[in-house]
Amino acid sequence: MRRPLLLPALLAPLALVLSACSGASSASTSTVGSGGGTDGKGALTLNVGDQKGGSEAVLRAAGELDDLDYKIRWSTFTSGPPLLEAMNAKAVDIGGVGNTPPVFAAGAGSKIRVVAASHGTASGDTVLVPNDSALKDPAQLKGRSVAVAQGSSAHYNLVATLRKAGLDLKDVKVKYLQPADALAAFTAGKVDAWAVWDPYTSQVLRAKQGRVLSDGNGLSNGLGFQVASPSALADKKKAGAIKDYLDRLRRAQEWVFKHPEAWAKVWAKDTGLPYEVALDAVKRTNGTRVTVAVDQGAVDSEQKIADTFTQLKLIPRKVDFGDFVDRRFNGDLPPSTTAPRTYGKES
Repeated sequence: MRRPLLLPALLAPLALVLSACSGASSASTSTVGSGGGTDGKGALTLNVGDQKGGSEAVLRAAGELDDLDYKIRWSTFTSGPPLLEAMNAKAVDIGGVGNTPPVFAAGAGSKIRVVAASHGTASGDTVLVPNDSALKDPAQLKGRSVAVAQGSSAHYNLVATLRKAGLDLKDVKVKYLQPADALAAFTAGKVDAWAVWDPYTSQVLRAKQGRVLSDGNGLSNGLGFQVASPSALADKKKAGAIKDYLDRLRRAQEWVFKHPEAWAKVWAKDTGLPYEVALDAVKRTNGTRVTVAVDQGAVDSEQKIADTFTQLKLIPRKVDFGDFVDRRFNGDLPPSTTAPRTYGKES
């Protein structure tokens, strides 16, 4: 049975919100400059990789781009892998990504260093099925078609979900699709399930086009990272700017938790998301994040992801994730296992 499509007007903006979790190695990039790249003062320019509705938007909304002692040149990417490719080419000094792109970049031997982390809920990392689907349990996915972005956090969540159900990737018909294409396929009934993240989860649920078969709680580590170029870290002045930038991001995340409605309005305007979807995603996932240390717990958790993809032969070599971490900015941040926040209860 052909299922009704989501409104085309809602598909277009969502196509722009390809999270840093995404695994599209062919994703296009474009360079934009806030004020022509002239924020701040002084001769130093920090080249920051970003996504639509990402770090620049939240920093500006929180008032954290005021009184900079350096300039920021923003480059906008549709996903994490091309951002890290640009970093490997020394075109980007620092940028935010999800928990899986650094693993693939490390597997490729890229010149990157994870310098900061945040921990949020994995409630938005889901395997979705249509409302009228007969599937009630992940074990029933055997033999079914599942859309997922290759190399994404959703890819790992799918693997972990299947393994918990006693299945493997070979037991399902994996359709490697980027979110915009997967969304169209899902709503048209061309796939049986879709492994994805917020705000797509919130979009589908808000539009009543699907339901959650399983989520990433207990399966995904819920970590996101700021990744920097080793060459930028070796530059004393740029390293100082990176520390300041990370401090501003931490304060901006605190602002998001305290002002979810205000941030949802900004996020919706910046991305074209409906406000209700943006607010759902903020409260389900985006606003739950706590800035944490890049400690041994984080390294071990990422090592598990790396080993999983190595075993699946999706990463060509053994990765020692600890070799791609720089802990100099940890300071007195809480451990990576610190519980994410939930609305209605301060943590």
